[in-house]
Amino acid sequence: MPRYRVMVDDNFHYQDLNERREQGIYETADAALAVCRELVDRSLNEQYRPGISAETLYDRYSSFGDDPFIVVLDGVDDHAKFSAWDYAKERCRQRCGDDPA
Repeated sequence: MPRYRVMVDDNFHYQDLNERREQGIYETADAALAVCRELVDRSLNEQYRPGISAETLYDRYSSFGDDPFIVVLDGVDDHAKFSAWDYAKERCRQRCGDDPA
């Protein structure tokens, strides 16, 4: 059975591998996905201000938020795919009620 490592890039330091960190190793894809969602939600909460538009919140997230992703250890699992940016876009839409570009 595969295990799952959650890694986190920092959008503020885009493509700077020195800023990448390991969040943890998880026994199930669902656990790893939950951690990724929690990290994005936390970043969005830090950037949220009353009255902010979904587009502005997403822009702030993509500039300053955490960008978690999953590395499958010990095998392959297509279920363990996670796009932090896609998830953030949907959460911005849900939270702010409009559509980020």
